[in-house]
Amino acid sequence: MNYTVKAGDTIYGISKQFGVSAMDIYNLNNLTTSNIKVGQVLKIPTNSGTNPSNMFNYTVKKGDSLYSIARIYNTTVDEIIKLNNLKNTNLSIGQVLRIPETNESVTTMPPSFTSYTVKRGDTLYSIAKNYGISVDTIIQDNALNSNTLSIGQVLKIRTGSGTGSEIVEECFGDSYVDNSTTYTVKKGDNLYSIAKKYNTSVSSIINKNNLKSTNLSIGQVLKI
Repeated sequence: MNYTVKAGDTIYGISKQFGVSAMDIYNLNNLTTSNIKVGQVLKIPTNSGTNPSNMFNYTVKKGDSLYSIARIYNTTVDEIIKLNNLKNTNLSIGQVLRIPETNESVTTMPPSFTSYTVKRGDTLYSIAKNYGISVDTIIQDNALNSNTLSIGQVLKIRTGSGTGSEIVEECFGDSYVDNSTTYTVKKGDNLYSIAKKYNTSVSSIINKNNLKSTNLSIGQVLKI
């Protein structure tokens, strides 16, 4: 079958997308270098897997995490893991990920922001509640390393597409009941393996525990 090169494509990324080896693509197309051009038509071995029309490519940038990418593109961490056959949640700058294209029309327009200057008595929770977004959204958009705010600090607040739908109900909802169980992280654990063990999603664990990243520590107690 044939594949037309799109912006951001690499031989490695295309090979991952179709579940074939990069060497097979090189050999089938008589390529002598890894340089490919947008619009170039490549032959793909017939044992290819996923249909490219169902997804598009995203190149990982500094500060990205599976959680932040999933939020931006209105998909789930588990879906990205499954589409890319990832063994863990670690990402590398420049890594090419497949993202479900059914959501691309929602997310190719970047979210719009307004600025908010922190006042005395403000907390991430009060600001999130005031703007109808989640604490996680503010943390991700501003690359915050802690929940501590400083008076006069300027935060980016989402006002357009990509606004968090979770209006921090878990933090403020009067009717919220915590029916979770707990799990203590062991050596070799990652969010994906834990989610699979408990038949839940990585996103659910992240939200349940208000995690700022996918990194885990041995002995850390998670709500499942």
